[in-house]
Amino acid sequence: MADALVKTLLEESDPTRIIRIGTATVYLDRLADSREPSWRMVFQGRRGGPPRRHIGALMHLCLDDYLTGRWDEAEYLAREGQTVCDSAGFPFFAWYFRYNRALIAAGRGRFAEANSLADEITHWALPRGVSAAALFARQPWALAAQGQGDFEAAFHHAAAMSPPGTLASHAPHCTWAMFDLVEAAMRTGRVPEARAHVEAMRAADVAALSPRMALILAGAEALVSDEDEVSARVEAMLADPETQRWQFESSRVRLTYGEKLRRTAPPVRARPYLIAARDGFAAMNAEPWVERARNELRATGYRQRDLPTTSGPEALTAQEAQIARLAARGLTNKQIGERLYLSHRTVGAHLYRTFPKLGVTSRAGLTAALTRLPDPGERPADDGHSR
Repeated sequence: MADALVKTLLEESDPTRIIRIGTATVYLDRLADSREPSWRMVFQGRRGGPPRRHIGALMHLCLDDYLTGRWDEAEYLAREGQTVCDSAGFPFFAWYFRYNRALIAAGRGRFAEANSLADEITHWALPRGVSAAALFARQPWALAAQGQGDFEAAFHHAAAMSPPGTLASHAPHCTWAMFDLVEAAMRTGRVPEARAHVEAMRAADVAALSPRMALILAGAEALVSDEDEVSARVEAMLADPETQRWQFESSRVRLTYGEKLRRTAPPVRARPYLIAARDGFAAMNAEPWVERARNELRATGYRQRDLPTTSGPEALTAQEAQIARLAARGLTNKQIGERLYLSHRTVGAHLYRTFPKLGVTSRAGLTAALTRLPDPGERPADDGHSR
């Protein structure tokens, strides 16, 4: 059913239907399919179109941006959403944009801001009986607590969304805090509670909802189990390019799995996961998580000289080098894909693998890193494939 719905989006012109399809697929992690029509409505709203549809489109874009690591854009659009709500007389929806801002503030280490925004949501929601908004506010509180190493507080906030061993009925948002609860439970010695929650996740078959949910389940299983089968499953998930799209959560799973390997296996096994986690967090400017990954790397005895001898520009494949050059020139993943006949997701996966090889964490470092790489020539810009 979801596949049939999203296939209609590119040709859909009815703004109400676009918003409703996007909303219907939120918990299936299919918002990427509605990005193009959502942007159409944002542009229409900026030119004086219906503010209600403008707000709905911004909600979907903000959430997809948060989940996929486009945090700068998410913050910008969340502020735009709040402005539209205030100026167009839709105060009810402003809490959702505060929620998005709070999540990113928590992820980037602006803990006071994150907690203040979550407070604003609850102070507005509770007197009005908007329990869903108050539930959403628990997530940035939990994330801010984890970023500060306060796993006791993180556990209580996550458990308030859904008790250990239970996925709360009629509260699908509790699936977004599953990993927070399991990790916080393990870090505070609540091993039975963590295992019970993983069992609840399995029983509900959350992995069937989306690749992101499958990744979260695999990461949670790896936290509570030492079985080889579980390790193989999480490693396979992390190697799948499809999981790279979920940048924050894939980086978190890499971090926790790397932390576990550091304690239970030779350090060399942990390092690739910790390096990839550090680089993923750095690309989002998620500083508390970058520092945590750095600390774990230091604990493995890692030094920059420990990088494999195949790192550097000379280690890139021809396609990786071509994609890196285009990205360094400022082209978006979509524009690169159009030139090279690749999907934007494939381009993103190539860049994700390229950054560690070049010793950079974002596009900003590509130009300097590529100076030693000979340019074999590229397709001219006016070949008719760029737009």
